Amino acid sequence: MKRILSLAICALLMCMATTSFAQQKKYEPTWESIDSRPIPGWYDEAKFGIFIHWGVYSVPATSLDTAAEWLWYGLHKPNSASDKFLRETYGDKYQYQDFAPMFKAELFDPDKWADLFAKSGARYVVLTSKHHDGFANFPSDFSWNWNSMDVGPHRDLVGDLTKAVRAKNLKMGLYYSLYEWYNPLYLNHFNLFVDAHMIPQIKEIVNRYQPSIFWTDGEWDKTAEQWKSREIVSWLYNEAPNRNEIVTGDRWGSDTRNRHGGFYTSEMSGMANWNKLANARKWEECHCIGNSWGYSRNENVENYHNATELIHMLIEIVSRGGNLLLNVGPTADGRIPVIMQERLLEIGEWLKVNGESIYGTNPWRESSDGKKIRPASSTPADWQNKYTPIKSVRYTSKGDAVYAISLIWPGRELVLSAPVPAPDATVTMLGVKGNLKWSRGEDGKMHIEVPQLSIDELPAQHAYVFKLTGVK
Repeated sequence: MKRILSLAICALLMCMATTSFAQQKKYEPTWESIDSRPIPGWYDEAKFGIFIHWGVYSVPATSLDTAAEWLWYGLHKPNSASDKFLRETYGDKYQYQDFAPMFKAELFDPDKWADLFAKSGARYVVLTSKHHDGFANFPSDFSWNWNSMDVGPHRDLVGDLTKAVRAKNLKMGLYYSLYEWYNPLYLNHFNLFVDAHMIPQIKEIVNRYQPSIFWTDGEWDKTAEQWKSREIVSWLYNEAPNRNEIVTGDRWGSDTRNRHGGFYTSEMSGMANWNKLANARKWEECHCIGNSWGYSRNENVENYHNATELIHMLIEIVSRGGNLLLNVGPTADGRIPVIMQERLLEIGEWLKVNGESIYGTNPWRESSDGKKIRPASSTPADWQNKYTPIKSVRYTSKGDAVYAISLIWPGRELVLSAPVPAPDATVTMLGVKGNLKWSRGEDGKMHIEVPQLSIDELPAQHAYVFKLTGVK
């Protein structure tokens, strides 16, 4: 009897699994079908991720002519300052490929990296599995002797970090460049490159590591039709081992960015572009802490955003419905520069107190409010127009709560014109106990009494969050 019952349960489970699989939507290799796929909910809730550019280019680590990770390409420019510097450093006969054995990652501790990322408050990580130079940070059947197992570190960098990141309950994603600057197949037999190299390698990496995000780049050189991108994306959505979780971007061809694919991408941009994307599909800004994506020995402290600028950037983006993917560039031996660690930890300290206003939130009906301010100078990229006054308050919402995030200390009173409070509305300040007093002024605005706190009593610095309930 037990055997019969057991067989019946097995049959029922198999039937349920078959039914579930049959009911799962199949995505056709058309943009209409692909674009109809909803973004998996975890991605919109996460809001903040860490980007990592790390590879052979981390050895010379120079950005005299271009960003460090574009060094090989930049060396082909006439009278390149980087070429002059490298000849003086490594001799006249050096080649870019000579740096691969020097990329040893001997101090790489994936558990320490993952711990830092968790402390930063990030909810996902995206590592460069292969940049435009074609070097794979994983053992690959399609990059013989040009991958991290065959040369350099002699270890699976992607696999090691994936394991460590997931142990911290963070999502792990992988960046993948579609094109390779000097691969002979790419240069001379493009169709063969796509069919025999790129597509098999994509399936290799997705099947092996099951990345939560598959973040493509280098798409601009060909159209989506030439890359066979619709076939690839439909395979990811239909056949990937983690197909219900995987997220993709919009970088699938010279004709797809901000038009087709998964989330839309914005790069080293500012509010003008973020405002355009605010009413579009789910989007993400990728941004450096400094100027270069890969580690650069040429950068100094003035080339780096400070913590206030980075936290304000996160707030700006989230209030407009986006995610921030903030980049770090480790050294060739596997260390994340101390200044980058410090910035991440400062963001994490702010999110410990104020993360409620960021994670899992939605843009509110108003994106900004409050008094006019002039933002702090931002030497690395001037991502805001620092000479144009901007409003001091940003809004997010979650459930029945609205979060008014003041980018400056408001003083004794925070005045908000956007919220319309009910008589029983309540106001609290995240990190401070008790409700705050408020009133409806003769000007029709909401006047909130701000607690007078000493510097030691402040729950956080950089920005201050007021939680409103009973407002519309």
